[in-house]
Amino acid sequence: MIRSIPLLLAAAALIAISAQARADSKVSKSAARGLALAQSHCAACHGVTANSTSPNPESPTFEEIANLSGLSKFTLGNFLRDSHNYPAAMNFTIQRGQIRDLTAHILTLRRKDYRPEP
Repeated sequence: MIRSIPLLLAAAALIAISAQARADSKVSKSAARGLALAQSHCAACHGVTANSTSPNPESPTFEEIANLSGLSKFTLGNFLRDSHNYPAAMNFTIQRGQIRDLTAHILTLRRKDYRPEP
């Protein structure tokens, strides 16, 4: 019985690692769809990748947005859903699934060592 405890612990660890890998894969697919959406719909105004600049100086880069103090998946999703659908200015509407994907992409740009440009 005592010999089976390490085996049980190893099995539990493998299950946990497998579940995390599946979750990471799902997030990565969502973030990839978000990047594709950003490149096709947002890049005319915003820098949408790491270390990019925004073509429109009035528009923050996605990296700047991702590193805002207090920003979370929830607050970013709410912003994109409630405050950023201006079809007259942007000529498109962001759907719920696209919000999840765009949020996933933007959050990949978070960095612990981020320092805003002066």
